[in-house]
Amino acid sequence: MSNTNVPELFGCLVFNQTVMKEMLPSQTYKALKHTMEEGTPLDLEAANQIAEAMKNWAISKGATHYSHWFQPLTGITAEKHDSFLSPADEGKIIMSFSGKELIKGEPDASSFPNGGKRSTFEARGYTVWDPTSYPFVKDHTLCIPTAFCSYNGEALDKKTPLLRSMESINEQSLRVLKLFGNKAKHVTTTMGPEQEYFLVDEKLYQKRKDLKMCGRTLFGARPVKGQEMDDQYFAAIKPRVIKYMEDLNEELWKLGIYAKTEHNEAAPAQHEMAPIFTTSNLAADQNQLTMEIMKKVARRHGLICLLHEKPFKGVNGSGKHNNWSIATDLGENLFAPGKTPRDNAQFLLFLTAVIKAVDDNQDLLRYSVASAGNDHRLGANEAPPAIMSIYVGDELDAILKAIKDGTDYSGKTGGKMTIGADVLPPIPKDSTDRNRTSPFAFTGNRFEFRSVGSALSISGPNTILNAILADTLRAFADELEQSKNFDEDLEKLIKREITAHWRILFNGNGYGQEWIEEAERRGLKNYRTTPKAIEHYVDQKNIDLFTRLGIYTPEEMKSHYDIKLEKYCQVMNIESNTMLEMVHKDIIPAAFKYLNVLADTEFKMQRVFNLCDAGLKLMKELNILVNDLSNKADLLAKKHEETRAIADLMQRAHAYAKVVIPAMEDVRAIADQIEPLLGEEYKPFPSYEDLLYSVQ
Repeated sequence: MSNTNVPELFGCLVFNQTVMKEMLPSQTYKALKHTMEEGTPLDLEAANQIAEAMKNWAISKGATHYSHWFQPLTGITAEKHDSFLSPADEGKIIMSFSGKELIKGEPDASSFPNGGKRSTFEARGYTVWDPTSYPFVKDHTLCIPTAFCSYNGEALDKKTPLLRSMESINEQSLRVLKLFGNKAKHVTTTMGPEQEYFLVDEKLYQKRKDLKMCGRTLFGARPVKGQEMDDQYFAAIKPRVIKYMEDLNEELWKLGIYAKTEHNEAAPAQHEMAPIFTTSNLAADQNQLTMEIMKKVARRHGLICLLHEKPFKGVNGSGKHNNWSIATDLGENLFAPGKTPRDNAQFLLFLTAVIKAVDDNQDLLRYSVASAGNDHRLGANEAPPAIMSIYVGDELDAILKAIKDGTDYSGKTGGKMTIGADVLPPIPKDSTDRNRTSPFAFTGNRFEFRSVGSALSISGPNTILNAILADTLRAFADELEQSKNFDEDLEKLIKREITAHWRILFNGNGYGQEWIEEAERRGLKNYRTTPKAIEHYVDQKNIDLFTRLGIYTPEEMKSHYDIKLEKYCQVMNIESNTMLEMVHKDIIPAAFKYLNVLADTEFKMQRVFNLCDAGLKLMKELNILVNDLSNKADLLAKKHEETRAIADLMQRAHAYAKVVIPAMEDVRAIADQIEPLLGEEYKPFPSYEDLLYSVQ
């Protein structure tokens, strides 16, 4: 790593604009750039020239195959590899790649989630090149980022809706900016995801069926030391981990990913990697790549990278803080306070739009981060609660309150606030403490959506963020475009909307029970489980919002509803089966084996000494616990079978949340009492202490 030439290494496996300019004819490069920026179609001749240059470049990087790389509704990526090989005369071959092959592919779509949009025998699906995201070489394959759609044009992926939402933000933002005399011609959202993860020793991982099958531990007594000493966060990085991070950085830099920050997180064996901001579409592609590369590099080092939101009970889970902003082609961040009255009025309108959007669409934001894994993390005194609220900091809160109440602003500058006539007092990025308990925090020039789970594709949450803001801006533009007195009506609108949505603003401790009670008094939604969050996704107001903007069709939304429910039920089915198998094949046999040793020892000791009270006490305690565990496991099996038999997906999902999960917790509670009683050599699988403290 010390000899790495980072500028030379960065992007060396990416067909970026520098490579395009170098390898393409001037007119073809201009046509491609126009397509990337304006969305204009390419003619076949230009596509053939691009494909030829792309193939030659990829071969020079060691590629032998190409793949349309896409993001189906599984939440991970998919790829089908085809070689560049084509037959030639005399039994020879040539390496070829056409414009048609670049632009469009036809993978078999029958086995991907579709939510009932087509039958299994209707296998046709299409991948379509996304020229706004650069192709790259990975594992000797040229990967071409693509959208994925059905024969009828319905989106079967996460990229297509994200691109649609970005276009909606562009369109509606420009309408608003025009009212302020802003000369911007294009607006885009940007994003920077802070990726948290755990590293555990691969040999230990292989001995844990729950980690292999579920991505999280279903059993595990608390170690004698957890994270209570606060000595892991930002501590010196252990040698084995630093070697992994160095290797990971190099792999990410080669792929043009702006890996910037790395550090230890709060829990033992937990770490974080954060990139530099980029456009939302590219950030989503790169985060999918990042998660794949993190896992791959970990195995090189004899490690396993765990991306589950809650792999270990009793210590912090992992999130993916979604830093979201919006900027113009002139380099203006629309979430940053300005220096002139007009800039500040513009900032306040966009801020008000976010406040209204979040309050009106709490259900959609909760849905966007809902998963079986994230349910274990949200509200667990380590991550934001399932209740949506916005943190704006004390100073901005005081400004908004002055606007709402029509009172004097009592901050640094004082004086009554008049929108567009007064300059907002300076709001430095660090003017208030960073509220880690808030699900949606303003941090100076962006919003940090902290509820996103570490394993989640960020395309979904960002599609919804973009959509709800675009729809709010649309409503604002509709109103203000009819105004006869813009400044006066602008002030009325901002005051009206801040007043109407004041309940969503909260600067306090989101971890406390007091906030849950206060949120209920305010009328905020608290969807604690994934089924409850999914339930409201297809409410009519949500269907109207997405169809109005052209982001989703009603059919696409219904399919997402079904897919998410089905995935939740599948995860719970796997976890229940894994738990029962571990109880009967690992935990109870280990306890019997240890009981046998204790009994044999006690029998032998009786020949020399009197009865050993400690031994008898331990045997009795273990015997009671094993019987209790067996009974609880039988009850879980019964409840699981009853739940699996429920035909209606929503009812089944609710049964898993309300009936099966509590039964699983009962089983775990007994098993976790048994573990500390067993002799070290009789433990059925590696303990939390082994997993969390073995990587040095």
